[in-house]
Amino acid sequence: MKRMIARKPLNIVDLRQLALAYLGRFATSESKLAAYLTRKIRERGWDDRVGAAQAVTDLVADMARARFVDDRAYAEMKAQGLARRGYGTRRVRQALDMAGIASDIRADLLSPTPEEADAAALAYARRRRLGPFSAHPNDPRQRERALAALLRAGHDYATARRILDLAPELVHNS
Repeated sequence: MKRMIARKPLNIVDLRQLALAYLGRFATSESKLAAYLTRKIRERGWDDRVGAAQAVTDLVADMARARFVDDRAYAEMKAQGLARRGYGTRRVRQALDMAGIASDIRADLLSPTPEEADAAALAYARRRRLGPFSAHPNDPRQRERALAALLRAGHDYATARRILDLAPELVHNS
């Protein structure tokens, strides 16, 4: 039987150290940092005169003022990374929602041009070998699966159809 070693409850100094260590390892949003710190308090307990919830709020605000955590920069990085991997606007919006990014920041980042939307869908199709990149681009069953995959990746129906309608000769020469 394994014995659990009781760890001492956290205080504000310990919490700050945990936050700095976390931020040193991960790019994150204010919301995700707060969730991490809250989870650590739940796991280890709290032993300070300031309430735990207030301590987390104050610490996250301090980290944001010091620019150790920046929601706008994190959202831009996340959105660009997902777009490069071929994900569409809907999927990027979901990822930013999950990270707790404010709606005003999300709105600025979720307006790709039609060319950017097509480039992202094309990148996804190339990576997953869908549509014109498939070994069997004219197989109706494969086409339906490819369409479903593009839709799940966050692309709108028109964009997905446009990519799947491309001739294999056009994309293999580029």
